[in-house]
Amino acid sequence: MEQNQNREVLVQVKDLKKHFKVNSKATLKAVDGVSFDIFRGETFGLVGESGCGKTTCGKTVMGLYHATDGEVIFDGINVHKLRKKEKKAFTRRAQIIFQDPYASLNPRMTVGEIIGEGIDIHQLYKRKERTDRINQLLQIVGLNKEHSSRFPHEFSGGQRQRIGIARALAIEPDFIVCDEPISALDVSIQAQVVNLLIKLQEDLGLTYLFIAHDLSMVKHISDRVGVMYLGNMVELTSSEDLYETPLHPYTKALMSAIPIPDPELEKNKTMIDIDGEIPSPINPKPGCRFASRCKYTKDICTKERPELKEVKKGHFVACHIVD
Repeated sequence: MEQNQNREVLVQVKDLKKHFKVNSKATLKAVDGVSFDIFRGETFGLVGESGCGKTTCGKTVMGLYHATDGEVIFDGINVHKLRKKEKKAFTRRAQIIFQDPYASLNPRMTVGEIIGEGIDIHQLYKRKERTDRINQLLQIVGLNKEHSSRFPHEFSGGQRQRIGIARALAIEPDFIVCDEPISALDVSIQAQVVNLLIKLQEDLGLTYLFIAHDLSMVKHISDRVGVMYLGNMVELTSSEDLYETPLHPYTKALMSAIPIPDPELEKNKTMIDIDGEIPSPINPKPGCRFASRCKYTKDICTKERPELKEVKKGHFVACHIVD
């Protein structure tokens, strides 16, 4: 689904599905037919409630989960059909920053060992060049070379996430999946990490898939945004267009929940409530996944699953009531 013929697509996700067998009768459809492109040099934001499948989508794009169906094409190569040597070449170009900076770093390894692990696997630098590269990466993410001999437990959450970013950058990738990289951090640290990611993208020409549920932060960093709900993509457009003119009822409700930094405006704004909790993705009912919580539901919504269609240039919506 290429939205702009003049831009180079780095990552193509085509009807991607990732299902988990719960038992002989139940299947959890975490990602169930998601399609989008990521252009080279851009940040594609992926948002939605907890449990909507965005992290599973990101990990499947990276090849950490094997796709149940569909394709992930990275620079012309199918990620899920790679052999061992080809997969190693792919991981040289694609990396991930994990959500939890406490669980994603090996507590028994020093910072230097953690950052240098990828360098060693891909045999990029040796001896002094390796040390210089690790020190350079620490400096890039706002730490210093003395930190390389310390262990993860000696750092704050924000510092640990910076170490995770340095590890992802160590082998000079083209593409990074940022899996909610700020959700476990203090609010005061979140902006610092996001601004660091933006600067690194500008300096190094990186492409990001940025997964988050903080809509205001996604607006700040993303060029385009996809909204997921219960394993489906319900809306996809530019960041500016999504925040100014959301079209899907679910997206409208999400946007109404964003705090406004003006007490008077915040006090008088209209919140759109969504009744009930997100349904289970185990053996979901036919039709639109949002139908059980949508106040605009029609008969067709409970019978036919809406396709993601372009309703205006570059703005895609999966909804029977949106023309």
